[in-house]
Amino acid sequence: MMTMTKEQELALVQLGHILRAEGYRFVTPTPATHGRYLAKSCPPDAGPCAGGLRDVFGWSMPFASGRLPPGVVDALARSGGCVQVGEFNRSLWRFASLGDLLLAHSAYPTTAPDSIFFGPDTYRFCAFLSQVSPVADSVLDLGCGSGAGGLWLANRRPLRELILSDINVRALAVARVNARLAGLEARTVHSDLFQALDALPDLCIANPPYMKDAQGRAYRDGGGVHGEGLSIRMVREWLMRARPGQVFALYTGSAIVAGCDAIRDQVHALCSAAGAHMTHAELDPDVFGEELALPGYERVERIAAIGMVIRR
Repeated sequence: MMTMTKEQELALVQLGHILRAEGYRFVTPTPATHGRYLAKSCPPDAGPCAGGLRDVFGWSMPFASGRLPPGVVDALARSGGCVQVGEFNRSLWRFASLGDLLLAHSAYPTTAPDSIFFGPDTYRFCAFLSQVSPVADSVLDLGCGSGAGGLWLANRRPLRELILSDINVRALAVARVNARLAGLEARTVHSDLFQALDALPDLCIANPPYMKDAQGRAYRDGGGVHGEGLSIRMVREWLMRARPGQVFALYTGSAIVAGCDAIRDQVHALCSAAGAHMTHAELDPDVFGEELALPGYERVERIAAIGMVIRR
């Protein structure tokens, strides 16, 4: 994994400010939708398809430098995010709109092991937090990625403390960029789940990876039989550390086999043994359906997006 220098982080913040001043907005779709759109709009070997900022920093199209506003290519290059593709350039960064936030994340396709993912799951995660999160003075965004969840909450109401933690050092750099771009205070912690944290804050939130991934990409591979491993581990380790009154809001995906939600059943058993209270909701009955054609999902009927709130 390669982290970013402070100079690169500052350049990426500057790039975000330029995009915002230019009125840039982009809603990031699923990788499947992204790929279909590019196949129609920018087929292979088509040259510099990008005609504007959304094409470059939303759709990840190759571009010619002269097509972009002054300062954009310079800031992109100083951030370490400009690569040459033949005689043209391509951005290694995308920017997504989330309410009035603008958040940097990895360009399409997210094939690198340390990619920072942002997509429809991020929007569902933040909608879930808006619906269920209790009032809290301190928040930990566990496995924060771009920092979207924690920054979404901090942007809605002031927090005494926001901690953004991840095992991916590059993700932490981007989370710092996004916090600064939003004008929000946040502390970043490099940690394998809770290991580097002395104590838990009032509220812990998480949107962990929950797929089976043959490439083992950290942002995508949840481990376990059907991708549920990391979600279960998060709950187990949180229950070991949590004090009375503390809350864990978990958004994840569960492979439904023979009508059963294995994550719900396992978390319910863990909470019952620990004397904790759990609420569960199926937020979307069918996500990432294209994955069911891949090895390991032979018995899976569907993948459901679920939200759980656990109270000590």
